[in-house]
Amino acid sequence: MAETTWMTQDAYDRLTAELEHLKGPGRAEITARIEQARSEGDLKENGGYHAARDEQGKAEARIRQLEEILRNAEVGDTPPDDGVVEPGMVVTAKVADREMTFLFASREVQADDIDVEVFSPSSLLGAAINGTKVGDTTSYTTPKGAEVAVEIVAAKPFTG
Repeated sequence: MAETTWMTQDAYDRLTAELEHLKGPGRAEITARIEQARSEGDLKENGGYHAARDEQGKAEARIRQLEEILRNAEVGDTPPDDGVVEPGMVVTAKVADREMTFLFASREVQADDIDVEVFSPSSLLGAAINGTKVGDTTSYTTPKGAEVAVEIVAAKPFTG
């Protein structure tokens, strides 16, 4: 089952625009580069051809990724201001005795105009804090086996 991705309307619009570009002009540009390189002859030793084909593969993978994210997007409504950590909240937490503030949401919502770091609910930290409340303490285990203590200091809805 696919995971719901919370995002702002701006993030949704930005990702939709990226998808439309990749499916339209982006595909056409890559196809033109492949055809240009193909016309240069021997494909075995044609670096331009192989680079364009590689770029085409990456673009098609990004198209599939964006379609999946947008298909499962929860757009717009911010969660209630009840101190519960859930996607769409700006969270302040003490992580290993270091206070940090971040947006709890899909990394896809990160944009140049958002000046706060984003942590995904599927990250180690995100999975540990999802559903906790202000004042709660929890922990998570790093891939190297270290236990990291987390205390929720604040959780407010993201307002853009």
